[in-house]
Amino acid sequence: MSNGTDHEHDVRKHFDEQLIELKTDVIRMAALVGESIGAGTQAILDGDLATVELVVAGDREIDALEHELELRVYEIMARQQPMAIDLRTLIAVLRILHELGLTGDLMVSVAKATRRLYPVGLPPKVRGLIAQMGEQASTQLRVAVDAFADDDQSLAAALPDMDDVMDDLQKDLFRVVFTSLEPDESGLAQAVQLALVGRFYERVADHAVGIGVWTRFVITGQLPERATSTEGM
Repeated sequence: MSNGTDHEHDVRKHFDEQLIELKTDVIRMAALVGESIGAGTQAILDGDLATVELVVAGDREIDALEHELELRVYEIMARQQPMAIDLRTLIAVLRILHELGLTGDLMVSVAKATRRLYPVGLPPKVRGLIAQMGEQASTQLRVAVDAFADDDQSLAAALPDMDDVMDDLQKDLFRVVFTSLEPDESGLAQAVQLALVGRFYERVADHAVGIGVWTRFVITGQLPERATSTEGM
């Protein structure tokens, strides 16, 4: 009888260790995504084409890690018998990996906009707003990941209000872009690119909110009312 109990204890211990390792690697992936936000923002602010290449290369690493972790989740589901909260964690990890992967893709789009804007420098007001959006995106991702790492429902619940800050920055960027640039073909092309960049940052913030939503699902067991992220960009 005791042998059976010991075996169950060992199985449970191994399963718990797998979950801890999985969460640790999700946090590691989030750190890579956070680096891409910083690098992508710096690339467009400085017109740095070399940094664009670093962001693109870094996204390949993010994509590979996302694929590896997804397979690990499926393997755990197939070989273990997760309890309710464990199953919620595994489902949430799959969704959070998706949010992080899309965030990395969006920052590649931000970085690549540098090529389309090059060699024209950004107007000072536009530059200031993009810098704020990059900082806000980094902050929201950090809060979202902290909420997931610590099972902190209060942090997760704070993300929608933080998202309002990004929405306001995006509106400010639109206003500045379409009132300060020259109304010629070159100015219009620049305005379109900068408007897209604003949209990319707004979507990055939405994905941070999505991480918070799935973190709350783990804690409360309540399914999200609607998906917070889109499948594309």
